[in-house]
Amino acid sequence: ILRTKPSILIITILAYVICFFYLLLNLIKTPENKIRYFQRSLGVVLILHMVSLSDLMLIDNGLDLSLFKTFTLIAFIINAVIFITSFNKSLHSMFLVLFPISTFSLLMGHFVEPTKTLTNLSAFVQSHIIISFLSYSFLAIAALHSMMTGYYHLQLKQKNQNFLIKSFPPLQTMENFLFQLIWIGVILLTLSLGSGFLFYENLFEQKLLHKVTLSFIAWITFIILLWGRYNKGWRGNTAIGWTWAGFISILMAYVGSKIVIEFLLI
Repeated sequence: ILRTKPSILIITILAYVICFFYLLLNLIKTPENKIRYFQRSLGVVLILHMVSLSDLMLIDNGLDLSLFKTFTLIAFIINAVIFITSFNKSLHSMFLVLFPISTFSLLMGHFVEPTKTLTNLSAFVQSHIIISFLSYSFLAIAALHSMMTGYYHLQLKQKNQNFLIKSFPPLQTMENFLFQLIWIGVILLTLSLGSGFLFYENLFEQKLLHKVTLSFIAWITFIILLWGRYNKGWRGNTAIGWTWAGFISILMAYVGSKIVIEFLLI
């Protein structure tokens, strides 16, 4: 069942598809171009995404925070962060991955009916959830950015300069930005874990033990990575490996708990 205006959904998805091919063609032709028209177009697409998202998540009793709805929210946050950051850094190539993910999340969010919905939440709990989404989003961007950095390393070793590599900023800039993202993500994850413990009454009854445990493992992983960066000079494949280890833990914590609660425990 479609829960929002079909026209908004169709226009948003078409806009993402058009932007994807426009970006791809421009990167192939002129990878050094700042693509001003693309940035303006993306701003419009993000507004469409936000309108579609509000129709999707705002329900009579509060917010629909079921699995596929929140995927759509996280996709929007990630796109918005990269959109803002790309004015100062050449990060447009990340959208080649993000646009298909955004399109998929919109389709799943609109067509898959939730089995359970979180509603009537207090302002404090909603604040905790928003902080959690922000931490997931920044760590997801860090994981994607680390993958691009690893690809950059590989292509430099092979002395290959394709259109993607030419669109990337300098390697040192990419590595510095990666750890900036991780710092922000870790700070937000710390706030998320800290605020969560203030309203967790019984982890077993609330079926949150595995989520909290995996989130804490992710937090420890990223703390070790930051320690290694500033004390041992970790970079390259070492930094990428630790980044993905932490991201996989946080992904399992969120996705795993949502699948169990929404689809298995019914």
